[in-house]
Amino acid sequence: MTTIVSNGHHHEDYAKTVFGGGRGDHEAEQVVEESETCGKILTVLSWILVCLTMPFSLMVCFKVVQEYERAVIFRLGRLLSGGAKGPGIFFILPCIDAYARVDLRTRTYDIPPQEVLTKDSVTVSVDAVVYYRVSNATVSIANVENAHHSTRLLAQTTLRNIMGQRPLHEILSERESISQHMKALLDEATDSWGINVERVEIKDVRLPIQLQRAMAAEAEAAREARAKVIAAEGEQKASRALREASEVIGDSPAALQLRYLQTLNTISAEKNSTIVFPLPIDMITYFMKAKEAM
Repeated sequence: MTTIVSNGHHHEDYAKTVFGGGRGDHEAEQVVEESETCGKILTVLSWILVCLTMPFSLMVCFKVVQEYERAVIFRLGRLLSGGAKGPGIFFILPCIDAYARVDLRTRTYDIPPQEVLTKDSVTVSVDAVVYYRVSNATVSIANVENAHHSTRLLAQTTLRNIMGQRPLHEILSERESISQHMKALLDEATDSWGINVERVEIKDVRLPIQLQRAMAAEAEAAREARAKVIAAEGEQKASRALREASEVIGDSPAALQLRYLQTLNTISAEKNSTIVFPLPIDMITYFMKAKEAM
């Protein structure tokens, strides 16, 4: 994370950079001393103004920030030492102090649908949701002009880049891993802005209508093929069971008669008006043998 120097060291380094080293050190020190002297004079004048306008000045000098907020104070254009103030009451000097409120609550950004060309040259529309919050109020104000707007633009670009590097089947089946990868990239990039990305979720992946029809036809054909295979396996198992049953009935003629009676019982239980009475095969065989004998 970038370190922010808020007091005279930053001004001194800047003066040395402008005037150079060596023989320019004396001029740099003079600039720093003049700046510090001017700042002290303005601070004293501000305190005098506060004392002269008591108690009305207290209405301007005391500010309040909520539990979920922090105040970043600038004195004469430079960050005040001690970091962000709050929550509660804090004091500012009129005319020389300015402050910015920073909300630390988690924010939600709904990424609009992004048209992406996948690795296997398929155009898809992808949208996502990003949950983020400000983790360092001072850095979010001093290091970037608009931390929230920058985070949102970066989220859109990162989503397009990640989806463009993956084929369609990975986008459809590995949403969780894509979300984790996107969160890691966003969190690393926004760390210097004082932003912490808490969660990323892929909402929807929209396919073209023609591709949806082609995938539906392919899935239907695959289901029909599996159904035919399962039906064929069932017929095969049923034929084997029937063969075994015929062998058992062939060994015991009484078993066939019991099967006849069981079938009649099933038919009568259904309250049908037609009753089918099976004729024993042995009787037909007897008459056929008698006819041949005659």
